[in-house]
Formats: sequence, C-alpha cells, structure tokens
Amino acid sequence: MGFLALTLFLGILVGSVVGQAIGLFVPEGGVAHQLFVDYQGFGLGPTSVDLVAFDLTLGFSIHVNLMSVIGIFLVAQLLRWIR
Repeated sequence: MGFLALTLFLGILVGSVVGQAIGLFVPEGGVAHQLFVDYQGFGLGPTSVDLVAFDLTLGFSIHVNLMSVIGIFLVAQLLRWIR
C-alpha cells in the first residue's frame, strides 16, 4: 500500500512539474495547453470542526492532468526497475 501511495504522489508531482514547464512554451488557449496544462480537480472541500479549545479545518484536493497520468506511469516503471 505504501508503494502505491509513493508511486501516485511522486508521479503526480513529476507530471505536474513537467506539465507546467511545457505550459511555458505552448500558446495559452490552444489544444496543447488544454491537453498538458489544464487539470481536473478532485477532492473534499474544507470541513470545519469547532471544538471548544480550538478549531480544526480539514480539506483535500488532487489536480490531475495528462502529464500527471504519464508521470505516474513513468515513476511506477522507474520504481519497479529500482526495486
């Protein structure tokens, strides 16, 4: 389970960085920009828990684009090869 979480985290991170780097070179609003840079967000919105002594706010979201999916695949292959 830890290997899967590490693969997803590193893949999304690497893919997002590469996608943003590609976004610097492609024109904004074009198909390439939409394909590599624009993302779809998933997650849970902020939820507040008001306790007498303190307030706690929790939230979680993941932004996934095509490069994130490619990054997950590449990191999975790399970690499989290293392991």
